[in-house]
Amino acid sequence: MEWLDRLPTLNALLNLTSACLLVAGYAFIRRRRIAQHRLCMLGALGASTLFLVGYLTYHAHHGTTRFTGEGAVRAVYFTILFTHTVLAAVVAPMALVTVFLAFRERFDRHRRLARWTLPVWLYVSVTGVVIYLFLYVWYPAQASS
Repeated sequence: MEWLDRLPTLNALLNLTSACLLVAGYAFIRRRRIAQHRLCMLGALGASTLFLVGYLTYHAHHGTTRFTGEGAVRAVYFTILFTHTVLAAVVAPMALVTVFLAFRERFDRHRRLARWTLPVWLYVSVTGVVIYLFLYVWYPAQASS
């Protein structure tokens, strides 16, 4: 399916979008531009949610994508993949609680949690792009003939 083959690229773009919106949202809140901060963070949440839908759809139809790199690069890739996967599972509820606290105007608790949520979420978004590059650009699987 052609649309299925495009999902990894779309997912990488969604991760990149999320990372950019997180950085912009952080910059806005540092300048006390709350409305812009809110829009960026909700946009990052939306991009990450769309990523998750695309990721689950792709892997439900395609299965696992094997990493073809050899040597030391395998250790690098699997270290990034392991930390990305563990932190992705952790950051999803963290992000939801952080947003929930903001909507409830519990800003002291929101700020305390956001100090942890932002770097973890940013790491997960950026490493999602890096994993895409490893699997589909730098070390793509050879097409079988």
